[in-house]
Order: sequence, then C-alpha cells, then structure tokens
Amino acid sequence: MGRPPLPLGTWGRIRRYQMGPRLWRASANYRDYDGTTRRIERHRETGAKAERALVEYLKTRARVSSSREITADTRISEVCRIWFDELKQQKKATSTVNTYEDVLRLHVLPSVGSLRVREVTVGVADRFLATVRDKTGPSAAKHAKTVLSQVMALAARHDAIDHNPVRNVSPITVEKKAARALTLDEVRRLRAGLLADERAVARDIPAIVDFMLGTGLRIGEALAVTWEAVDLGAATVEVRGTLTYERGKGWVIQPRPKTEAGWRTLHLPPWLVTLLRARERDGNPWNVVFPSPLGKLRDRSNTNVDLREALDPLRFDWVTSHNFRKTAATLLNDGGLTVREIADQLGHKRVSVTQDTYFGRAQPSPEVAKLLGVIDHES
Repeated sequence: MGRPPLPLGTWGRIRRYQMGPRLWRASANYRDYDGTTRRIERHRETGAKAERALVEYLKTRARVSSSREITADTRISEVCRIWFDELKQQKKATSTVNTYEDVLRLHVLPSVGSLRVREVTVGVADRFLATVRDKTGPSAAKHAKTVLSQVMALAARHDAIDHNPVRNVSPITVEKKAARALTLDEVRRLRAGLLADERAVARDIPAIVDFMLGTGLRIGEALAVTWEAVDLGAATVEVRGTLTYERGKGWVIQPRPKTEAGWRTLHLPPWLVTLLRARERDGNPWNVVFPSPLGKLRDRSNTNVDLREALDPLRFDWVTSHNFRKTAATLLNDGGLTVREIADQLGHKRVSVTQDTYFGRAQPSPEVAKLLGVIDHES
C-alpha cells in the first residue's frame, strides 16, 4: 500500500540544502487545493532563515489557496475577484473600498481582465498604466497601479508568477498643487459675502464655512459632527467620525475619522461657541450639527456644489473646502504654534513631508481657540 497523500493545504518534511558559502535552500512538498502536490522552495543566507521563510510562505499559501488556487493560466478577472473579496474582509475605510472597486470596474477589468496571469508582463502593465494616465490623468493611473500591483502580488504569493511585474513599471508623477490659504482680509470679505447671500444662508453654508475655518476640520468630518460630540461648556468638539458614501445605503457616518490620528478633541474659539449656541437642535435622526434642509445627513458632494455656487459670485472661484483647512493652519502657524500642535489640530499623521516623522497622539493646544478667535474680530 502506498503512502497516503498529504491533506489539502498541508506540507511534508522540510529539508535544508547548502547551495554555497552563504546560500541555503529549504524545500518541502505542498499539496495544493487542486489536489496537486508541488515542490516549494525558499532560499536564504542560512538554513534556519530559509526554513523560516518557507514555513511563513506555506502558511500564507494555505490561507489564500483555500479560497481558490491561482495559476499562471488564471484570468486576471478571477484574481481580481479573489483579491477584492479579501480586501472587503479587512478593516479598510468604506471610501477606500469604493475607490478600489471603481478602479477595477473602470480601468483594470476592461483593459487586462481577460489576460492570463502569465501574460501580464512589465511591458503590458506599463502600457496599460500609460493609457490610463493619458485618458484619465496621472491620479487615476496611480490608483490603477496600486490595485493592479496588489492583484499581481496575490498571484505571486500563489507562485503563479516569479515576481510582481508592476513593481518595475515606469514611475507615475502627480503634480501636486500647493493649497492656497486665504488672508485674514479675504476671510472677512468671504464671510460677509456669504451672510449677505440669502440662498447660501438658507443652505446653511455660512455656518458650515465658519465651522471649518474655526476648527480646520475636513468637510466630511465637519458634516459628521454630532451634538453629543460638542461640549459648549468646555468649548470643545470631539472628532469621532467622517461622512462617507456606502453603496446601497447612501451617506452614512463612518464611526472613525479618515486616519488614526484623526481621533482628537479640539478647543473651539469663543465666537464659534457663540455660533453653535445660537443654532437650533432640530432633532434630526443622526443629531448632527449640520443636517440637510430636509433633516437628513448632508450629501457631501451636493454641499461642495452649494459652496461653489456661493463662492463663485464673490470672486472666490479658487476656494474649496480644503482652503479653509489650509487657512486655519496658516493662521495657527502665524500665531506661533509649533508644527506638532498644528498637526494635532488637523489630525495629520505626519508633521510635514520634509520631516516625514510620526508623532504620538497629543492633545491639541487650548491656545488654538484664542488664535482662531481672530476670525470674528473686526480689523
């Protein structure tokens, strides 16, 4: 009677072989979920390291192979499906999952979905990304590169290819436009103009703009603030989440900010406390501070349109919600706060691109409220 086969997803005895002065090979027979037993190897500078690398890989292979085996002849569309199913199980932001799904639907699947894994070479990937860049722009190409790279990395983990070809494609450069901050005079003119616009007032635009200027919050964070997160006695607001769109549900409050550093309690300037005290708590189902005119969560996209329609006639056509955030940061910088304090206020992971250093969580300075109080002072 012959030796019984290995159970699916398991491997046999690991053997080490010295290949050279500083090169060892560890190998073992592994029985894939298609029933085929394959010889798997890993090479490192010592036998122990080679064996550890092999065991780590075999554990990963057993996990991913249980969903479906990927070979060199598997179509990219199928690898994309497996990859996206795994992505949805991870704790990714809803907006990230939606973005990746759009990239698959609009770019990856129509262009390379019918190819087999072995057919996606560096040249093929490079031409695909160049086409996306030329048709849709460099930002879309960078997203497409990220998704295709992760898809091909999954294929590599199955040994369907020797290496991830996307790693060797040409770099994609996205020109970043420097965000412009409003001057204090521009802030005052803009606020006065919004208050004089009856349609903007009816849409609650002046109050939303004031809140972003007085806190430096992202628009999604501002629209997700609930009255439970506001303590007018202590003059603080806690940033607990952000507004995001879920397919099939619409706009919802994601119960966590955009980044890990986004969890923070901010001090409110006195003029903003006065503004909030004057607002009616209309008892909308989400108890948000800035509901839609119909008492629902505001549509972030529609709010940006409302902003555009209110700002353009005031000759602030270059201003977006991000400029309010930049303005708050600039005022704080001009007031003498440290870069660390400003990063804590804005919820940034990194203090600056040049330093590229992560700091531990800290409480934003109460001095913030005093400095941002200048917005509501007469010159």
